[in-house]
Amino acid sequence: MSYVPNTKKDQQELLTAIGLSSLEELFRDIPSASRLIAPLQLPPPLSELELERELALGSTRNKSDNSFLGAGCYKHFIPSVVKHIISRSEFYTAYTPYQAEMSQGTLQTIFEYQTMVCELTGMDIANASMYDGATALAEAALLACRQTRRKEIVVDEGLHPEYLKVLKTYADAGGFDTSAFGGHSATGQASPCRPTDKTACLIIQQPNFFGNIIETSAACENIHKQGGLFIVCVPDIVSLGVLKAPGQYGADIAVGEGRSLGTPMSFGGPALGIFAAKKELLRQVPGRIVGQTTDKDGKRGFCLTMQTREQHIRREKAGSNICSNEALCALAACVYLSAMGKQGLRKVAELCLQKAHYLADKIELVDPDKPFFREFVVKTDKPVGLDLSRYYPDRKGQRLICVSELHTKKDLDRLAKL
Repeated sequence: MSYVPNTKKDQQELLTAIGLSSLEELFRDIPSASRLIAPLQLPPPLSELELERELALGSTRNKSDNSFLGAGCYKHFIPSVVKHIISRSEFYTAYTPYQAEMSQGTLQTIFEYQTMVCELTGMDIANASMYDGATALAEAALLACRQTRRKEIVVDEGLHPEYLKVLKTYADAGGFDTSAFGGHSATGQASPCRPTDKTACLIIQQPNFFGNIIETSAACENIHKQGGLFIVCVPDIVSLGVLKAPGQYGADIAVGEGRSLGTPMSFGGPALGIFAAKKELLRQVPGRIVGQTTDKDGKRGFCLTMQTREQHIRREKAGSNICSNEALCALAACVYLSAMGKQGLRKVAELCLQKAHYLADKIELVDPDKPFFREFVVKTDKPVGLDLSRYYPDRKGQRLICVSELHTKKDLDRLAKL
């Protein structure tokens, strides 16, 4: 049963006040396929003891096996110190740190997180985090449109298809030109990626959705010649342990998914949106930025340095309506990176790289001549990895395989044999 606090009369008064006649009309913009029309078919209620027994019985049906899924969500070893720190009540129950005098611990961890993100991405500034990699990318595109006063967004065909969906949703709602989107058509054919003097930004994923490491120098030079911004998306943030940082090859904005840094996969959530940019874009950056300062006695302190007030008081004029951040996941990333250190992160990335190439040498790849980090595409009907026909109909029988440092040689040899 669900509890709805307002009566039918209350609902009708609310609908009349906003000029609508029914709840159906209120929810018309939500696709019917995404709406729960019929009531949930729930079983009768159970006592606590009965429920414990039911859950225990259900847990025996779980199967634990090695997964070779990746595509933006990766399983990694998490040092025990991460859970120990983020489970402390000072952090676990902390709210938005508006009052600096009451929130120095939270503010300091966010500041340190931002600093590490800048070092990792090679950018000047980073915000306190965003909801996930996809929304971080969409916000980056909107920033580029505001900064350049242009409405055209061009995307390389290697962008994650789910990131592309989120991006299109943002762009369509904001009135930006989606006809210039690159990517794959309904038949899976790649469309060209050609920015013009009307293009606000060019978006490239590195490594791309198919795991390949792509050359970016020509694309970067081209978009800058046209006066647009170069955005690099890194859903696999661990790759930066061995690959060049986006700032080193000309990115104006770098975004990514930070879940691999200390946050478990957890059936798809929660996530951690990484957002970093050049300092010239500071006042356009969405979300919030924590800064370091000194108090009247000269002691070091931290406070919310940048946060657009329109997000709270004039939402229709705000550049972004994301006015929060994933503080606990950002803290996990901060602790993970601190515990692993530069050499530790590099070692994790090297193990992913080496083990993936060990496996790839035993399997026939779809694109054997293209360099890759730790994901690659194979032809197989076996239920392993990600079925690419889910997104690209012309890739039926092709699967995206992902390898991490957690896979053993025995795991890889078994998969190759199968």
